Amino acid sequence: MAETEPVAPKLAEKIEALFRVVRRPDHQPYSNEDVAAACRQATGESFSATYLWQLRTGRRDNPTKRHLEALAQFFDVPPAYFFDDAEGERIASQLELLGALRDANVRSVALRAVGLSPEALDTVSDLIDVIARREEATRRADGAT
Repeated sequence: MAETEPVAPKLAEKIEALFRVVRRPDHQPYSNEDVAAACRQATGESFSATYLWQLRTGRRDNPTKRHLEALAQFFDVPPAYFFDDAEGERIASQLELLGALRDANVRSVALRAVGLSPEALDTVSDLIDVIARREEATRRADGAT
């Protein structure tokens, strides 16, 4: 069986990832209206909360270049996030890490690992892999019952 190319995330998924990870200074998520208003101001063009909701949910998927550039500016990502699949994947990985580091427990583990030897970091990584596999097996078993 031939391997298939990985499917690039759809526009809606990319926008939704930005909303999930990039937060207000008080750590609350931005609303569609917050972002739409900033994009209207940046472009001088029509950009409603409803239109943004349609983009986020995939009901519309053909925004103008200026609208995508305004979204990129608001969320502080390069416009290439939307236009270049390879760059988009790289940025998405960084967003995923940023989202994970927002979790206080993940941040605590990462900070405690600073200064460990490469061998110790390998051991910590192996332990995390074992625990993750065990939890995944438990989830599957719980879902099968």
